[in-house]
Amino acid sequence: MDTLLAVDELMAALREFRALAGSVDQTGEVLLGALRAGKKILACGNGGSAAAATHLAEELMGRYKGDRRSLGAVSLAADAALMTCIANDFGFEYVFSRQVEGLGAAGDVVVLFSTSGNSANLVRAVEAARAAGCVSVALLGKGGGRMGGMADYEVVVGSDSTARIQEVHTLILHCWLERIEGGFRS
Repeated sequence: MDTLLAVDELMAALREFRALAGSVDQTGEVLLGALRAGKKILACGNGGSAAAATHLAEELMGRYKGDRRSLGAVSLAADAALMTCIANDFGFEYVFSRQVEGLGAAGDVVVLFSTSGNSANLVRAVEAARAAGCVSVALLGKGGGRMGGMADYEVVVGSDSTARIQEVHTLILHCWLERIEGGFRS
């Protein structure tokens, strides 16, 4: 792909993103409220979206920009032994829902990253979140796919390009982190 074409696609996705700012702020407040209440964030996704889930969790447990206390967050995509155990014993479609069942508690937030919204394991994770009394927040693309409308909150990036969706998802998680850290500064 031509570099300038990629830049043009990203700029188009960012123009679309401006319309999502209210949803990004709202979902950021959902995460901040849960963390202030002592709840935790459980994040999941596949492939590049798994990296985004891990990025979110590590910034919350460590720090993003400033010093603050560690905040409860787990990437459900980070433990290869656990994921392969669940996939082997139950099937790959259960790798996240089994973890939500075991770790999720009422008021926790399950954040789901998916460029297509069609992954069976993420659909099951949304269902498990609902059953556990967790709040679900989905970052999606490509019109939302099968997950569209399933989560309590969703932000659907207006692009069909997986790379551009992932880039905007990273911007969203950074916006969330700014809001969260601002809410925990001493």
